[in-house]
Amino acid sequence: MTAPVVPAPALVAFDLDDTLAPSKALLPDPVVEVLLELLGRVQVCIISGGRYEQFQTQVLDRLLGAGLAPELAERLHLMPTCGTAYYRFDGSGFAEVYAHNLTTQEKDAAFAALEGQARRLGLWEAEPWGPILEDRGSQITFSALGQEAPLDAKHAWDPTGEKKAALRDAVAPLLPTLEVRSGGSTSVDITRKGIDKAYGMKELVTLSGVSLEDMFFVGDRLDEGGNDRPVLDLGVRCHAVDGWEDTVAFLRELIPTLPEAGRG
Repeated sequence: MTAPVVPAPALVAFDLDDTLAPSKALLPDPVVEVLLELLGRVQVCIISGGRYEQFQTQVLDRLLGAGLAPELAERLHLMPTCGTAYYRFDGSGFAEVYAHNLTTQEKDAAFAALEGQARRLGLWEAEPWGPILEDRGSQITFSALGQEAPLDAKHAWDPTGEKKAALRDAVAPLLPTLEVRSGGSTSVDITRKGIDKAYGMKELVTLSGVSLEDMFFVGDRLDEGGNDRPVLDLGVRCHAVDGWEDTVAFLRELIPTLPEAGRG
């Protein structure tokens, strides 16, 4: 059994892929259930490398279909592309509050560096499942096997993270004004300099009114070099999981220890 989080957090933040759902898949029913329960107790943030459209399909459509009430939606913070964009409920739907979009020149440089170095390292797939490079507005993402690669292939491609690390290390010197970091199981992400999940969590302090000390983060990549690691290094209390089933088990222990919203 996992011990309850003490002191109880006022906001719980989550990675998305492989934390709340399989990569690019819909939230499973048990995750929808526990997130709705959690929103009845504390504020919730989802911060991930995916674009907002992915959040809509994977998260919002599932929560709304399960009856997400406006008073719960008001406590939900959405941070796609690792916090380079932020969406919040405005009374009728989720609207963009900010987006730190890359310029055309920055995007072109990122595309060229990623493709050039991936080909040089032998990491450019000849027959990918969908596009390898994606413009997410505030983030450029390299997905080694393509955006629609099946989960088993993605998990088998780079289990040690060595391939992603090699590509990141090759691309970073070519883009000194941008941030280059490992993303999900097959991806490398590029954003504005200094922007990662730690940046998003610090922005969340102002946006939510909750201090870092009163936040808690749940993710599957808290290991050294993982894209969730900056949150741990920031000093936010964290819990590592290995898939959505772990997340559900953890929340089923945590939720009963939290006061209902408006109480305590």
